[in-house]
Amino acid sequence: MTQPMLEIEGLNAYYGRAHILHGVGFSMGRGEVLALMGRNGAGKSTTMKAVMGLVPPQAGRVTFEGHTIVGREPFEIARLGIGYVPEERRVFSELSVMENLSVAQRPKREGAPHWTPERLFQLFPNLGRMRDRPGGAMSGGEQQMLTIARTLMGNPKLVLLDEPSEGLAPVIVEEMAKTILALKGEGLSVLISEQNLHFAGSVADRATIIEKGLIRFTGTMDELKADEAVRAQYLSV
Repeated sequence: MTQPMLEIEGLNAYYGRAHILHGVGFSMGRGEVLALMGRNGAGKSTTMKAVMGLVPPQAGRVTFEGHTIVGREPFEIARLGIGYVPEERRVFSELSVMENLSVAQRPKREGAPHWTPERLFQLFPNLGRMRDRPGGAMSGGEQQMLTIARTLMGNPKLVLLDEPSEGLAPVIVEEMAKTILALKGEGLSVLISEQNLHFAGSVADRATIIEKGLIRFTGTMDELKADEAVRAQYLSV
């Protein structure tokens, strides 16, 4: 059996005294897009932060390409080849698009696509047309694209996208879906946290549903679309 790109087992995490994740576990393969789905407050973002070491798990195991990463600092985890795009768009508002990309540049990584600004401008043509624009003068959708592009400059093998379609205009959401499929086409693994079933269904191979910090469903997107009871119980607003 092929080694999973990312494997999570028995993950427990807290915010202060609040127990947020209860034995969370799932795995994903190389070149796979997995949607971590659930309502607001279900534990999606906390799971991503636990993988990145931003919320240190109290128990459980996270392995990336066979290496245990629990207990490592976030910068060490990023260096191993995991890129993280948080829900709140973080661009350097005083820096231009080009400068935002340049500060994130990392050497080539074996087994990962090598990104340059010019390659990214093919993926994000809008950014190519505003390469000298300050990050703070961009729309929310443009900032989201820039945040993803900047993350890719680190040449990751796995990208974690937290709520990538949240608060974006429908036309930008469509662009976002094309971007995720393009990354998959490059051989990247992509973990997205998402509430929007239509969006997740357009990009993901499989879905894992989390509710109140517990995994409630794991299966293909087709299985999820066919299971009305699961959708009604865990995804309906």
